Amino acid sequence: MTARSSLTETDIHTLVRGESVEDRAVAAHKFCRRVEAGLPEEEREAAAEVLRFLALDAAELVRRALAVTLKTSPDLPHDVALALARDVNSVATPVLRFSPVFSDEDLAEIVEHADALKQIAVARRASLSTTVTAALAEHGCEPAVRAACANDNADFAEQSLETAMARFEQSEALAVAMAYRKALPPSIAEKLISRVSDEVRQHLVDQHGLSSETALNTALAVRERATVDLVDQAGKTSDLRAFCEHLHDQERLTPSLLLRALVSGNISFFEWGLAELTGVPHHRVWVMVHDAGPLGLRAIYQRAALPETLYPAFRAAIDSFHTLHLEGGDLDLPRFQERLMQRFLTQAEGGSSEDVDYLLSRLDSLARDVVGDQRNVA
Repeated sequence: MTARSSLTETDIHTLVRGESVEDRAVAAHKFCRRVEAGLPEEEREAAAEVLRFLALDAAELVRRALAVTLKTSPDLPHDVALALARDVNSVATPVLRFSPVFSDEDLAEIVEHADALKQIAVARRASLSTTVTAALAEHGCEPAVRAACANDNADFAEQSLETAMARFEQSEALAVAMAYRKALPPSIAEKLISRVSDEVRQHLVDQHGLSSETALNTALAVRERATVDLVDQAGKTSDLRAFCEHLHDQERLTPSLLLRALVSGNISFFEWGLAELTGVPHHRVWVMVHDAGPLGLRAIYQRAALPETLYPAFRAAIDSFHTLHLEGGDLDLPRFQERLMQRFLTQAEGGSSEDVDYLLSRLDSLARDVVGDQRNVA
């Protein structure tokens, strides 16, 4: 069956010369349905010419019939799709939302010059590459960028998320959309904590490993606690090397932060932090911290240019960590952290009062968690 034989002679006449807009729209829909069903190779070019003709029809209803009927068809000619994308919104948005014939470069260029409704249509596509999301982050209106962030099939580079946050710094709605993404770079999750409501902060705690400390405070000292808790909860599945590089670049890989992380039981973060500060490969840092005797830790500590006054505190934390491991037993992480903090607080010298207050607060929280677990078991 051919494109022409699937239509009556009256249909063809109506398609080309019909005086009624409604009649032409019906004929256009019927023709496009036939194209959508599939045509033999030899008929596709002729059908494409008809579609180009329909795309130039003066009546919006006819062009919309074309756009809506072939919005998901791979047989919509590329040039026709581009023409429809430049049309009025009622014609453009169906193809921008669904058509598979656009390249990533097409969509990025469209986003750069399109109005809000067209940008939103692109943002809601079934999938988006980093090329398209970069264009949306740089050129999109706030609702379009928010729609893309709410689209978990939209692939965002970290830099694009940074761009979007910078452009719409005051938009809590955008921050919420980002916070509810399935995956976030640690640096982005960290920056969201001061921009969202209590409910969304709790989601960040649950979904992205942020602590309640993080959710409730924004001052620098508290943000250091937040980073510790973030690494403590999410470090096992995160790139600790990249995370430490980020903190170092932001001048936040501080002695206090490393001590808090260490005493919280996150030895891996401490090791990677030293590797970042010293430029020594992680495997060599590990040996110096764990297997090189008392001089190994001091050597890597001094190379990291950490304060001499804090060295006894770090030494006590490492000794406590090793002692607990030598004792063995089936300690789960909260109980291990609790015992490590208890030993550190009874042995350490040189820690600041702020650090001690923070660790005591963490210790109280862990103790409550352990009691709660015991009651649940009972």
